[in-house]
Amino acid sequence: MRHSHFLGLIFIIAAIAAFAAVTMLLWNWLMPAIFGLKLLTYWQAAGILVLARLLFGGIGHHGPFGHGRGHKFREKWQNMSEEERKAFMEAKWHGGSR
Repeated sequence: MRHSHFLGLIFIIAAIAAFAAVTMLLWNWLMPAIFGLKLLTYWQAAGILVLARLLFGGIGHHGPFGHGRGHKFREKWQNMSEEERKAFMEAKWHGGSR
């Protein structure tokens, strides 16, 4: 069990490192040519990924709106009847005017 956790951790670290490298390569290929921006170092690319995660992804796996909102909606949706779901979707798509 401990061995698989260790391998999982190594895989996650390698994936994050590879993602930062790909971000750096794509930035350095596209952004200077399109927008005239400076080249990024590897650590700057990693920092941009962290900043984007904080600004747009929140902390953890729950997004920027906190823990449980998606779960609560999913639970509510599953407990709705077909008629309630249809009425909800109608109100959502038509702005509640019907």
